Amino acid sequence: MTEMVTGIDIVAMQIRIAAGEKLPFAQRNIMMRGHSIECRINAEDPVKFTPSPGRITMWHPPGGPGVRVDSHAYTNYFVPPNYDSMIGKIIVHGDTREQALARMRIALSETVVEGIQTNIPLHRELMVDAKFIEGGTSIHYLEGWMSQHKR
Repeated sequence: MTEMVTGIDIVAMQIRIAAGEKLPFAQRNIMMRGHSIECRINAEDPVKFTPSPGRITMWHPPGGPGVRVDSHAYTNYFVPPNYDSMIGKIIVHGDTREQALARMRIALSETVVEGIQTNIPLHRELMVDAKFIEGGTSIHYLEGWMSQHKR
């Protein structure tokens, strides 16, 4: 997400530092632009958060302006039961929070993962929640949201 709002690949910068190189810029030269949102797509039940290993029978990631997908998944990929359930990240960028939210809603609506359960339905609900749209939520937001939305 940092890369989306700064244009700087921080992993590449970490590698350069580890190799003994200096950063090619100063902190004061880093300019933030726009807003970015990331949804981590997990192979899990969207209500109970229990793992959902198995074969992905259909994988169709979203695309378009300001949308990036980082994933190793594909149609016929087998999600193993004994590793982290994350199968990808959808990252969007917009000039404003409103534009980023709209892009994420569209990206989530375009994403197709069949054969296993994912937390995409939960992300879709969160992207239209008034408190999330307003911003300023804390690390306790999801816990509170879940207790109010008995599903």
